[in-house]
Amino acid sequence: MADVFLREGDIKERMRLGDLLIQGKMVTAEQVAAALALQADAGGRLGDHLVANGAIARDVLDQFLHRMPAEPANIAATGIDGADLLGILMKVIYVQHLETMRQFIDAIKFPYTLTLDLVQMAIDRQLLRTLGARESGSPLDMAYTFTEGGRRWVIDALNQQRYAGPAPVTLDEFCAQVNLQKITNELVTFERIRKAFGPLTFDDRIIEQSGPALNSGRAMLLYGPPGNGKTSVALSFASVFDDVIYVPYAITVEGQVIRIYDASLHIPLNPTYPEVEGDQSFVRREEYDARWVPCRRPFIVTGGELTLEMLDLRYDPSANFYEAPLHVKALGGCFVIDDFGRQAVSPASLLNRWIVPLESRVDYLKLHTGKSFTIPFEELVIFSTNLEPEELMDAAFLRRLPYKIEVGGPTIELFWKIFEKESARQGLELRGDVFDSIVHKLRVEKGLELAAYQARFIIDQVVATCRFMGELPHFEPRYIVYALDNLRVRRHSQPKVPIGSYMTS
Repeated sequence: MADVFLREGDIKERMRLGDLLIQGKMVTAEQVAAALALQADAGGRLGDHLVANGAIARDVLDQFLHRMPAEPANIAATGIDGADLLGILMKVIYVQHLETMRQFIDAIKFPYTLTLDLVQMAIDRQLLRTLGARESGSPLDMAYTFTEGGRRWVIDALNQQRYAGPAPVTLDEFCAQVNLQKITNELVTFERIRKAFGPLTFDDRIIEQSGPALNSGRAMLLYGPPGNGKTSVALSFASVFDDVIYVPYAITVEGQVIRIYDASLHIPLNPTYPEVEGDQSFVRREEYDARWVPCRRPFIVTGGELTLEMLDLRYDPSANFYEAPLHVKALGGCFVIDDFGRQAVSPASLLNRWIVPLESRVDYLKLHTGKSFTIPFEELVIFSTNLEPEELMDAAFLRRLPYKIEVGGPTIELFWKIFEKESARQGLELRGDVFDSIVHKLRVEKGLELAAYQARFIIDQVVATCRFMGELPHFEPRYIVYALDNLRVRRHSQPKVPIGSYMTS
């Protein structure tokens, strides 16, 4: 049973406003430190001091604050029935063996006053009883334990539904937040993409074509022969976006709980400044609603393992709650379908599943009860394939992919740059005659088109052979032939060309 319970204590309950602004690259750590010093002397709000110091514009700060989910003031403000929230609190106390109010707050992710109301509700119903305060005497360290009736009550509640984690948010709140943090909120520039590509060598046209696609938030198709960096291009987009978004631990729909936050897919932000421990940080909070995790924009990649079932809610009949599908976890970010066309399910079936969301920006999900509901489909979907697009997709679907970017083989000039960079990485000197010979052998003897991956493949193999032979890395002619034979087997119908015919050592 324990494997289905949420245990997220390793994630920070809250972050200061300064931390979030730094993580979003809207201010620097030095600017926050200066504003904190002013706040210590003159009081007031950190944001006001940042604006006064010229660190951030007022409208930019206000927009950032508007996107932060606000803490609920009371149980009614959560939009969730108090009895349901009480059940969740009781389950986390039981499953995680909690005793104090401080632990309750950390587990359910509610502010002190709201958690206190739920605890008082449990006491009134004779589910919990007070053990008294710990040595500190703080109300946060007040300890509680189950009554006999409370223990039976919580075991029965677990048998009905085993979700025992942070309190969920409502579907309406989730949809509103998704619309607030659309990927199109960020402006992607040429320089951002160039920086994201890092050491990769691509023609500038790839940047010029992908930039408008990223800014539009519309679906993108990367196509071309294998080995030229389609996946590398797609993965590079993960570091293009700087914005902070908020991902809920779970949402509730028609009384059903759907888990959204996934520690294996979402990257939570780490605080720049250590949290100041103390009662005030729990009792009087001016931070975001802790039921949401501040994260980088998600970047989720799936390949040949993708099935239609993975795009639907996954219901666990023994635990009686749901896991959100991958594309829901990708909301606010990017969802990459790599090696499209090589899935076990037919391309037509997958494409039919995507037509409505890509066109209307809305997706439909269904509970096992038969109840359907809608969510915004605000994410960038990237299809990557080395198959012919027109053989995979009909004209109707291709029309719904407004950006189609060919990642083809490199020109001879670009291939030289790639080969030169890889040679330098391995400490080899690349001469023009060696390069010309390799290109000739690739094109003529092996009958291959130039591909971006070939440079690293050939150089890695040459270096490995040199090491085996106890020699310093160099472009030995026969070692190059060995590498080329590993790249593509020799065709017996072609005449064998003498090794030394096209190069000198």
